[in-house]
Parts: sequence; C-alpha cells; structure tokens
Amino acid sequence: MESADKQPVRVTILSRAYVLRTADDPRHVEALASSVNELMLSIAARAPHADSTHIAVLACLHLADKLRLLEHDLASLKERVDRKSGEFAALLDQLIPASGESL
Repeated sequence: MESADKQPVRVTILSRAYVLRTADDPRHVEALASSVNELMLSIAARAPHADSTHIAVLACLHLADKLRLLEHDLASLKERVDRKSGEFAALLDQLIPASGESL
C-alpha cells in the first residue's frame, strides 16, 4: 500500500515514544507495541544494568525462540492433519464402492 493509505500510531516502548505508520487497525499496532513493551520491561527488571540495545536484542532472541517453537508446532500439526487425511481417505475408499458397482 502507498504511504498515503497509512495512518500514524503513537506508541511507547521502554519509556521511548515512537510514531509508527500502519494501514492496519491502529489498535492492533498498539497491542503489539504493548506486548513488546511488557516483554522489554520484564527483561529490564531482571537485568537492571543492561542498556536498551541489550534489552532489545534479548527481546528479539526471546521472540525468535517463540516463533521457532510455534513453527515447529505448526509443522507437527500439519503432519498430523496430513496423516489423518490419508487415513480418512483410505477409510472412504473402503466404504465407497468402486464406480459401476451397486450398493
């Protein structure tokens, strides 16, 4: 989308104000920023001498790990769905008579 379609959204992350531009619902961006802020504040509380860059890197690593786990879970779920679909297809093949056969 063109930047003219985007609207500014003001958020605060780690006591710093940012103006982000989005074509999405501003509440969605605000919720994301709030989640990131909470994560960074929790990291800052456990590492009081860390600077904001260090906190941001730790937050990124945390989110990357969370993403990796979710991608693994999704891949496992897809495998299970594929396997079950194959099982159901085999059952249907057994129950549905071949074309030309009568019931």
